[in-house]
Amino acid sequence: MAAESRSDHSVRRTAKPAQDKDRADMPLGSYNAKRDFKATPEPAGRVRRRRGKEPLVFVIQKHWASHLHYDFRLELGGVMVSWAVPKGPTFDPSVKQMAIHVEDHPVSYNEFEGDIPKRHYGAGKVIVWDRGTWEPVGDAGEGLAKGKLIFQLHGQKLAGLWELVRISKPGERKQEQWLLLKKRGDAWARPTAEYDVITALPDSVLTHPLGPVEQREPRAVNPAQPVGGPDLSKAIKARFPVVLEPQLATLATAPPATGVWLIENKFDGYRAIVRIAAGKARILTRNGNDWTAKLKSLAGALERIGIERAWLDGEMVVMNEHGTPDFNRLQNAIDSTRTEDIILYLFDVPFLGNMDLRQVPVRSRRLVLRELLKDQASDRIRFSEELPSSPAAVLDAACHLGLEGVMLKEAGSPYESRRTDTWLKLKCQHRQEFVVIGFTDRSNAANEVGALLLGYHDASGRLRSAGSVGTGWSATEGRALHERLLDLVSAEPTVDPAQVAPGRWSRRTRGAERWVRPEMVVEVAFGEWTPDGNIRHASFRGVRADKPASSVVRESGTVLAARAKAPAPSAKPRVSVKVSHPDRVIDPSTGLRKIDLFHFYESIADRILPHLRGRPVSLVRAPQGVSGQLFFQKHSDAKLDGLTELDPALWPGHQELLTVDSVAGLLNAAQLNVIEFHTWNSTAKRIDQPDRVVFDLDPGEGVSWAHVQEAALLTRTMLEELELSCWLKTSGGKGLHVVVPLAPRLDYEAVKDFSRTVVAHMAKTIPQRFVAKAGGGNRLGKIFIDYLRNGHGQTTASAFSARARPGLGVSVPVSWEQLPTLKGGAQWTIATTREYLSFEPSDPWAEYWTSRQTLTVARKKLKLQP
Repeated sequence: MAAESRSDHSVRRTAKPAQDKDRADMPLGSYNAKRDFKATPEPAGRVRRRRGKEPLVFVIQKHWASHLHYDFRLELGGVMVSWAVPKGPTFDPSVKQMAIHVEDHPVSYNEFEGDIPKRHYGAGKVIVWDRGTWEPVGDAGEGLAKGKLIFQLHGQKLAGLWELVRISKPGERKQEQWLLLKKRGDAWARPTAEYDVITALPDSVLTHPLGPVEQREPRAVNPAQPVGGPDLSKAIKARFPVVLEPQLATLATAPPATGVWLIENKFDGYRAIVRIAAGKARILTRNGNDWTAKLKSLAGALERIGIERAWLDGEMVVMNEHGTPDFNRLQNAIDSTRTEDIILYLFDVPFLGNMDLRQVPVRSRRLVLRELLKDQASDRIRFSEELPSSPAAVLDAACHLGLEGVMLKEAGSPYESRRTDTWLKLKCQHRQEFVVIGFTDRSNAANEVGALLLGYHDASGRLRSAGSVGTGWSATEGRALHERLLDLVSAEPTVDPAQVAPGRWSRRTRGAERWVRPEMVVEVAFGEWTPDGNIRHASFRGVRADKPASSVVRESGTVLAARAKAPAPSAKPRVSVKVSHPDRVIDPSTGLRKIDLFHFYESIADRILPHLRGRPVSLVRAPQGVSGQLFFQKHSDAKLDGLTELDPALWPGHQELLTVDSVAGLLNAAQLNVIEFHTWNSTAKRIDQPDRVVFDLDPGEGVSWAHVQEAALLTRTMLEELELSCWLKTSGGKGLHVVVPLAPRLDYEAVKDFSRTVVAHMAKTIPQRFVAKAGGGNRLGKIFIDYLRNGHGQTTASAFSARARPGLGVSVPVSWEQLPTLKGGAQWTIATTREYLSFEPSDPWAEYWTSRQTLTVARKKLKLQP
């Protein structure tokens, strides 16, 4: 193979051979000579002897030694030919990255992650940033010798055509200088302003596997169609079946990471299985119920296509005024027999004429169906088109448009009359069918439903309660539901009475239940399942007349072991936000630009959002950068797309407060020059009851950093004496924040009173270090522990927020063990924080989220009034 040919450049470059003089290991002599394998965890160097036609592999290791760089390695001739790339790879063809040719490494090095000890060659931390396979264009050995190597990468982060070009003369320098370039002209080339892969995906692919990027985010519009039309080699001649059960999809938790998938809209409607025999159409539900009589006009439209004999599969929908399927309208159309608005989207043809197509790949079956409907489809009968993008991107777009979700079908899969994992459904929100097990009357209208009590069948077939739904229907629909349910009233509960415990239903329904026989099936959208098996934030979507109550079970999203591996947070579909003036410098002291800030928040979204979500936020905007005027914003602004406005009743007399609950909100804020995110100490759900206390260690002029570190330890000691655990983070500025999580029980005044008393005690006990009064004059040479952050409406810079000051420091959670090693409150900046975190995968605040302490003991010890 051309890929196997290689010059002996590595032998010529070797400083000295390994001690054993083993000729097979001479290419790695320089590698071995530089390392003491009794002290370093790196593998000893041995040449790999390849078997058969295995693909060549590549790896990119992020290496934080004396400086951060990326080690780019390509397998060739049994070793990994290596370059050190200081700034890492980029998809931007206009950027030429310096690459220093270094000694070959063994193939076994591809798995290495860990710490190289101090005073050893390459001392520092190493992670596997990307890996995959590569294909040389032309003879790789010849290209390497001539100084121009062109190749294709197939990694978890990098893909497409790349080039390494030598720019120094051979032998001119101790280490040859090359350039690493992304070649123009393929679908992977992207400007840095649009996408910076280094910032967006900084973590190890061993601890955060992503799956191949070419399958996760395919750049081709659609999978290639079979040459010459559909592949019907697996079609067989067979007797036309009398019945045919449909193929059902598995609910998945995330887009699949591997495989070739066809993508369609998930229609918000009723499944329709069509049997055409002798040119006459019958329309059946997924359970085999014949609805032809009530859908005569739709059956007529099917017959006009001119198919003599076939089984067709599709979905019936009714569109709303926005052109999207509306399940409620569909139900009303069927119930009222006004079915002229019903549209049938066809997506499969498992049987045609005397040919059984069920073993034919779905991609080919759809080509057959498309041809059948060509020039024959109408406003009533339509072909379900494939959607040209990646599963993640299509799902994101579907949710944005208010659709139910998307369907994915493995391109080469057969048609199977059962639930399979070759058909997947991805939903924009939790949504499923429930059995109605009871209801309540509306409080001010006894002939309307106030709430439906819901249930589902467990694995043993028993009916279990699932909570209630009390919204989603009109007054007219409420009366209709009430009338239908009266015919089903039962004297006894239809679930295990032990389940119907206090608190099972809301207070307004408790004691007013009217139980019914479990025969009605309804579809409900909801926010989440609670640990005790109830649904929250539920909304009624309609009655399901096409499904029997006995088939209703709790749906749980499946993660498919081979296909649908859930991606790491950093692999989630990116939110598209156009950044205006991306190259505007916002910090003259460092040259950092607006686009750098935007990419920082894009890469840190999964870390910062838990600290922001559901919590009132104040924003610091810097339109002219950190050296210009800053604006503090607490309330709504039409430009701040993606931010959530809270109910004005939460803070009477003020405008609506804001929360940042999504990646879209975070990035839109960054686009609008928001640098800092400050949050309340309470969430919107319990706005007047803080769930944390913050002690902001604010050093005055003349205070050394060692004294700030000492102050943090003293604060921790004081809190431990009060039997309170606390967590530490840098402020992003001059000081540190000590944070105490609380169970939200006390009001702001009581919590602030507690924090004031703690600070006053410390100032009284150690007056040479602390002061309890704000103001620059009071703090000279001392530290003010700012308890004022704990008042109602007061805010503190969020964890992972940047700070609008020279350097653009970041507030970073740290462990108490790290405190002695910290060099300042702004140790990390927007340029270094995410890289630091990629080498520190463990969360020092992991236990913070489950700690719910009370101040009962602490207040007693401080002799505060209860």
